Amino acid sequence: MTMMLPNILTQVDELVAPEIRAALDRIDQRTRLVAGYQLGYWDAAGQPTGRGGKGLRPALALLSARAAGQTVRRGLPGAVAVELVHNFSLLHDDVIDGDLERRHRPTAWAAFGLGPAILAGDALLSLADEVLTLAPDLDVSRGMPVLHAAIRRLIAGQAADVAFETRTDVTLDECLAMARDKTAALLACSATLGAVLCGGSPAVVDGLARYGERLGLAFQLVDDLLGIWGEPAVTGKPVLADLRARKKSVPVVRALTSGGPAATQLAELYTSPGELSAADLALAATLIEETGARDWTEKQADRLLTEALAELDQLAAPGPEAGAEVHADLVAIAHFMTGRDH
Repeated sequence: MTMMLPNILTQVDELVAPEIRAALDRIDQRTRLVAGYQLGYWDAAGQPTGRGGKGLRPALALLSARAAGQTVRRGLPGAVAVELVHNFSLLHDDVIDGDLERRHRPTAWAAFGLGPAILAGDALLSLADEVLTLAPDLDVSRGMPVLHAAIRRLIAGQAADVAFETRTDVTLDECLAMARDKTAALLACSATLGAVLCGGSPAVVDGLARYGERLGLAFQLVDDLLGIWGEPAVTGKPVLADLRARKKSVPVVRALTSGGPAATQLAELYTSPGELSAADLALAATLIEETGARDWTEKQADRLLTEALAELDQLAAPGPEAGAEVHADLVAIAHFMTGRDH
């Protein structure tokens, strides 16, 4: 059973979306159209859609400000910045992977072309910096390095992911390191940036970072599982999408490095010339399960979620009432992101 939508996500829609739209108004109209389309605010013609992402990263940034004893509104610049960076990464990721669909509609590059999509991604990254730079009465000198370090790790993870496409010797440790950089780094940043900008104590910031890092990797492992066995109606991607693209995701690499006949057969499929047929894709998914990689990945995600929640239990609360509320929201976000309530 999946968790109900955490209440904090409603506040993301109410507080963060208007700030992002205001930031988009500072860029040229052509690029603004593509960027707003990526964010889900309007369709390719500029007509409002009422879509948008889940707002998980900005929600974490808002909560981190609360964990530091400040108001949700004090976390707004950090929340806007991490959401802009996240969508920058998605835009460029879709271009690199050649993905045609995201969130049940054409990707930005498929709708507008490669050049406009790349430029829109660049604009979102630039706006993230600008939003923080212009933030009043916040510790920007501490916050900017935190955001930039996360961006560097995100790029390093994406670079590793691209490099894996032409390698047949990717180790599980390398794959997990890639996932930490590509996904967990920005989530850890999201879970700390509001606190950093608000002058949160090192103990609170470090605890939130450990929570975000573990949650981020758990989230990526769940995403890897959905990339193989997820329902297209839920994921917005074709069935067996990651196998079709021969992605070196964690369950795939775990299976490939497990040894035995199933691993050997999977390796032969992954290195075979031409496109994989529907039968090939179904066989690949079965082989991964036979190696125990699906079960292993699920258990790792559960372990990481447990560790993330344990980090929350160690955090110093900003006050009895506020502390309990922030703790409950951070727990709800963690369960929601991993799709579990246990």
